Amino acid sequence: MSQKTAAMKTGDSKQLSVTVAPDNATDKTATFSSSDETVATVDATGLVKAVKAGTATITATLDGKTDTTAVTVTDPTA
Repeated sequence: MSQKTAAMKTGDSKQLSVTVAPDNATDKTATFSSSDETVATVDATGLVKAVKAGTATITATLDGKTDTTAVTVTDPTA
């Protein structure tokens, strides 16, 4: 994944990406998921949105392999 950790504030968005190797791989589409969607959500393109303060792990899965990014969300108004 493009980042191993990400610090975000509530309301922020961050684009994550996955590097696919080899270049001629037939399936280059990763599936993204969040361990806690009340803290951070992620869409099919890897766009993470910070929802509320806390921590979540974003996982990308591609061809049976996984990689993760640890996301920490803070609330600047708290």
